[in-house]
Amino acid sequence: MKISEIKERKIIHRPTLNFDEYGKRIYHTYEYYLPYNPGFKGNETQRLLAKWIDMVVFIFIFHFMFNRMLILSILFSIPCVIISGAVTEFYFGTTLGKKIFKMKVIDDEGNYPKLSKSFLRNGLCLSNFKPVFSEYSRKTVAMGSRSGIQMNFSMHLNNTICRTYVVKESKLNEIKSLLDTEQPLNNRRLID
Repeated sequence: MKISEIKERKIIHRPTLNFDEYGKRIYHTYEYYLPYNPGFKGNETQRLLAKWIDMVVFIFIFHFMFNRMLILSILFSIPCVIISGAVTEFYFGTTLGKKIFKMKVIDDEGNYPKLSKSFLRNGLCLSNFKPVFSEYSRKTVAMGSRSGIQMNFSMHLNNTICRTYVVKESKLNEIKSLLDTEQPLNNRRLID
């Protein structure tokens, strides 16, 4: 079984227009099997910071040890981060920055990605730095409701193409156990 095939069981209670003899609303219960999401909330920010941590190490190496200008150190660090990220994700499932945030990279079978897939994934990380703008609203006591535009980075293109997932280390056992179990095939209605 693959992670993309795992379904998560959700039970939804929908109200009807009918009431029972005690005046309580009657609900229909439906059971759905939705695609499992191994990711976590806020992973774009943590992944971006992890990539910057990986880059800072190489920037310091080029700038202080090899006495290169800062802009050259930044440019030289990019291919080094791609290569070192591919190798460390292949062997350990993580990089230094991801290790700090306790994240692992796994493929669709739940294993660390192969070296070729990891190189492709890390090479595509350069295309992930496109900004995504979204509208938000915030309620405050003094100002009422305020709305604005916030910018986030979309960090999913390389995972979508390579069929890899960035997950928390604490979720690995849950994913492995889900991969070992048999999954139901369809949605159905439980109780009328």
